[in-house]
Amino acid sequence: MKILIVGSGGREHALAWKFAQSDKVEKIYAAPGNCGTAAEAKCENVPVSGNDPASAKGQEELVQFAGREKIDLTVVGPELPLGEGIVDRFRAAGLKIIGPDKKAAQLETSKIYSKAFMKKYGIRTAGSSDFTDMTAALKYAQDHFSAASAPLVIKADGLAAGKGVVIAQNMQEAESTLLAFMKEKNLGAAGASVIMEEFIDGKEVSVLAAVGIVSGGGTILPFISARDHKPRFDGGKGPNTGGMGAIAPVPDFSPAEQQDFIVSILQPTLNGIKAEALDYRGFIFFGLMIKNEKCYLLEYNARLGDPETQAVLPLMDFDLPDLCAAILAGQEFTLKWKEGAVCAPVAVAEGYPGKYRKGDLININKPALENTGAKIFFSGAERDASGIRTSGGRVLTVSAFGADAVQAGANAYSGLKAISFNGMGYRNDIGREK
Repeated sequence: MKILIVGSGGREHALAWKFAQSDKVEKIYAAPGNCGTAAEAKCENVPVSGNDPASAKGQEELVQFAGREKIDLTVVGPELPLGEGIVDRFRAAGLKIIGPDKKAAQLETSKIYSKAFMKKYGIRTAGSSDFTDMTAALKYAQDHFSAASAPLVIKADGLAAGKGVVIAQNMQEAESTLLAFMKEKNLGAAGASVIMEEFIDGKEVSVLAAVGIVSGGGTILPFISARDHKPRFDGGKGPNTGGMGAIAPVPDFSPAEQQDFIVSILQPTLNGIKAEALDYRGFIFFGLMIKNEKCYLLEYNARLGDPETQAVLPLMDFDLPDLCAAILAGQEFTLKWKEGAVCAPVAVAEGYPGKYRKGDLININKPALENTGAKIFFSGAERDASGIRTSGGRVLTVSAFGADAVQAGANAYSGLKAISFNGMGYRNDIGREK
């Protein structure tokens, strides 16, 4: 079969790598892909207008390409094309595609929509209020800090590349955040509306899942757990990023907590998707906060997470095309996982998540990397005549397997030491929290 993967990040590189392992897959196209996908077996990059599969022109090009090349299955990686209706376009053309349609994608693309969904279907989440008026939002924040010392979580309503959430510790931070989001528009339209919610202190866990809902029936199949690390610096300090690394599975996600997740979050989510008659045949991401063995849903993502995908896919012990077929049919599927763990720290450019360096040559000691068994998944990198150079804030992920989290971490960080570029930065504590 022929596969088309939409996107250009580390997640899409990991998907191409995993699909290539299947005997059922003859050819993989990545649109627009990156230097990593271009080098994978069976894989070829496909240009997209402006490198933007979220644009109407880019999507139409991909629909035409899929029809012309007789693509058997398209898988969408990033959120922006989903939010702009790429699934609707493909299905209208009679093409098979993995992902929610535009309406269902609102579970990620609108925090206000998703929060209302959670409340309507009894999904445990933090208490919140939403605002479109900055004066009312400022008053709410003032009232909060006058009555309590707890932080206040401020979220931009729309997509903000992982940078639309701020945990304000005091009124000054809340005010500066609201001004930046709602008045200065530093997130564009994403911050025109905001949600402010109670802060829940606990441990974070990500659960990716496959969703196959067909004519009101179907299922959600949860994957093994993972944990992303958003803050830039060790110990969870510094500004939030798109993700500084991930581990899978999460050692401290207890059986009792896993059961609570199923009862309090996963099952009512499935009930809600069916009740709303959402066309959801794709992947979903549950961002959890766990306190006193109770799971609270922080957010949905309407796709696989990045960098969680780079940690979870290497543990899959089944054929990915078979899972995709089950998703499209709304059928049950047995998920099998390898024993062991994966640690996947991310290397970033100097200055990230602010203004960052570009164009630095990436040096890779291939024999040393191979000795660790680690795999590089590229995201913000491109190849020219002299080699591979940095082009984005998050440059690459080093994903390594181990018998347990400790060994996986040792292999991953040994792999990182085989890589260098000017200004290269990374966290030293992915999967090593005390």
